[in-house]
Amino acid sequence: MPDPATYRPRPGEIPVEPGVYRFRDPQGRVVYVGKAKSLRARLSNYFQDVSALHPRTLAMVTTAASVEWTTVATEVEALQLEYSWIKEFDPRFNVKYRDDKSYPYLAVTMGEDVPRVQVMRGAKRKGTRYFGPYTHAWAIRETVDLLLRVFPVRTCSAGVFKRAGQVGRPCLLGYIDKCSAPCVGRISVEEHRALAEDFCDFMGGQTARFVRGTEKQMKAAAAELDFERAARLRDDLGALQRALEKSAVVLPDATDADVFAIADDELEAAVQVFHVRGGRVRGQRGWVVEKVEDVALPELVEQLLLQVYGGESGEGVPREVLVPELPASSEADVEDWLSELRGSRVDLRVPQRGDKRALMDTVRRNASQALVLHKTRRAGDLTTRSQALADIQEALGLDEAPLRIECYDVSHIQGTDVVASMVVFEDGVAKKADYRKFNVRGDDGVDDTAAMREVLMRRFRRMRPDEQLQAPAVPGGGEVPAGIDPDTGRPRRFAYTPNLVVVDGGLPQVEAAARALADVGVVDVAVCGLAKRLEEVWLPGEPYPLVLPRTSQGLYLLQRVRDEAHRFAITHHRARRSKGMTASALDAVPGLGQTRRAALLKHFGSVKRLRAASVEEVAEVPGVGPATAAAVVAALADGRTDGGVVVNTATGEILE
Repeated sequence: MPDPATYRPRPGEIPVEPGVYRFRDPQGRVVYVGKAKSLRARLSNYFQDVSALHPRTLAMVTTAASVEWTTVATEVEALQLEYSWIKEFDPRFNVKYRDDKSYPYLAVTMGEDVPRVQVMRGAKRKGTRYFGPYTHAWAIRETVDLLLRVFPVRTCSAGVFKRAGQVGRPCLLGYIDKCSAPCVGRISVEEHRALAEDFCDFMGGQTARFVRGTEKQMKAAAAELDFERAARLRDDLGALQRALEKSAVVLPDATDADVFAIADDELEAAVQVFHVRGGRVRGQRGWVVEKVEDVALPELVEQLLLQVYGGESGEGVPREVLVPELPASSEADVEDWLSELRGSRVDLRVPQRGDKRALMDTVRRNASQALVLHKTRRAGDLTTRSQALADIQEALGLDEAPLRIECYDVSHIQGTDVVASMVVFEDGVAKKADYRKFNVRGDDGVDDTAAMREVLMRRFRRMRPDEQLQAPAVPGGGEVPAGIDPDTGRPRRFAYTPNLVVVDGGLPQVEAAARALADVGVVDVAVCGLAKRLEEVWLPGEPYPLVLPRTSQGLYLLQRVRDEAHRFAITHHRARRSKGMTASALDAVPGLGQTRRAALLKHFGSVKRLRAASVEEVAEVPGVGPATAAAVVAALADGRTDGGVVVNTATGEILE
C-alpha cells in the first residue's frame, strides 16, 4: 500500500492558482480528479496526518502513488476541465452518477430530409430533437399515437419509407390517416417538415396555441355547416387534451425548469430530477451515487450539474435550475457556465417557498424512496460479489482476492479461421472496455493449446520488464508510469496486469497458458482453467482438478467469466467466417481493385444493372479501360452470380 509521504510534493512546488489535479495509482490509472480555487491549499489537505483523514479519503490517498496538476485562469475553466477528465478517465474514487435504468426519449430526427418520430435510448445524436426522458417506452408510444391524429408525422423506418416510395403505396398508417404519407407525395417534403416542427413545438410546451387554433377551426367549420370537418376537428381537440392530461400541471406560470433533489447517507446518495417544460412535468430521471470520498451536499450538487449538463447541447439546459443547495463553487461561476451552454441567462437557485418549493419536496420524497430501493437491491449484489471473490481466493490459495480476472477462449471450425477472445472482470463485474479480440496467426499450429499459447504470449509480452519504457517526468512531481502513454495520458493497450488468468478448457489448455506466461517472464499471475463438462477447476502442475461446491459463489463467477469469453469468441469467429465466405460478385474479376469496383457500383447502382450493361457502357466509368470492361462483362455473364449481389465464392451459393 503506497504511503502518501512518498509522493507528497514540496509545498513550494504546488501553485496557488486555480486548477485541476489528478491522483494516479502505481499502474498509472487515474483514481481521482478534483479542482480547487487554490491548488496548494487543496492538495495540502490530502497530505496531512493520515489519522485525521476521512476513511474514504484515506483509501484514495493510499491507493494513489502520484499526483499531478494543471493550472487554469478561472474557476469556470476548472469546472470544464474537471468534467472532461472525469468523463475521459472514469476515476474510481470520483462521485459517479449512474442511471438506475436506461431512460427512453421521444425523438424527432429533424436532421433528416423527412423527419421521423421514434423512441430512442442511449447517446444523443446531432440534428435530433429529444423530449423526455420518460419512465416507460409505452408512455411515449401512447402519447405519439394520440398526437399522430393531429400531427401525422412519419414514424416508419428508412427501409419501409423507401419501399413505400418504390411501390407507390403508403403503409397502414397512411391509410388510416395517422401519417401524411410523404413517401408517395401526398404532401411535399417542405410541408411535412413544417408538420414535424409543429409537433416539436407542441411537445416543447407551446400547447395553448394548438388547442386554441383547433377549437377555433372546429367552431368555424360548424358555422359553415361543414359538420364532418367539425367532427374531425372535435376528435383532434380531444386527442390534444388527452395528451396534455398525461402530464400534470405543476407550475402555473408555464415555467421551464429542472428540479433536483438528493437523499443521502454516509455511503451513498440517490438523485431525482423532474424536467418541467411549460409548467408540466415532461420527464423524470434518477441516479445513484457511491460516495467514495467524504463529499458534502454542495459538492454533490456541483458534480451533478457537471455530469448532467456537461454533455448537453444548449437546448437541454432550461431557464431555471432548482437545487437543494447551491454548489460548492461560486454560484456565479456555475451560472455563467450554464448560461454559456444555453446561450442565454440561466437562474440557479434554491426554492424557498410556494409551488416550486412544494415541487422540490415531491422530488425529494422520490429520491428518498429511490435510495431505499437501491440499498435493498444493492446489498445482496455486493455481498454476492464479495463472497465470490473470497471463494476463488480460498480455493486457489491466492494471497489476495482476484480483483481483476482475465479469461481467454479459442474458437475455430476444424482448424480454420482461428480466433480468440479476452474478457475482463473487475470487482466481479464485466469491464467491456477492456475486452480484446485476437486473430490467431498460426505460427505454432492451429490446435487449441498452440492457439492459447500464442494469444497469451502476445498479450503478456507487453508486461515484460525489459520492454517497460522509461517514465518521463510530469508537471507537479512524479513520473508517468510505464503503462501510460505520456502524450495522451491514457493507458497503453494491455497495460494492466490481472490477478488471475482463466482459460476455457482443462489441463492441456492450463499447461499451455502457464508455459506462455513463464516464457515471457510473468510469475506473479495465477492461472486456472474451467472445463465445461463437469465444471472442474484445473491448476497447472496438478494431476487432479478442484471441484468447487455447486452452490459456491466463486464457481458461479468463474462460470459467468468463462461463458462471457465463449460468447465473445463465438461472435468474433462468426463475423470473421462470414467476411471470408462472402464476397462481391466483382471479386472474381482479375485486375479489378477495390477503388474501381466501388466506382462501378456507384455508377450503375447495383450488380444487376451492371450485368445488363454492355462493354462500351462499362468502359465509360472513369478508370475502367476496354480490357477491364470486357473482363467485368465476361465475369458477370458466366451465370454463377445470377440473381444476387453477394455470393459464396467456394460454392457459388447466393447469400444476398
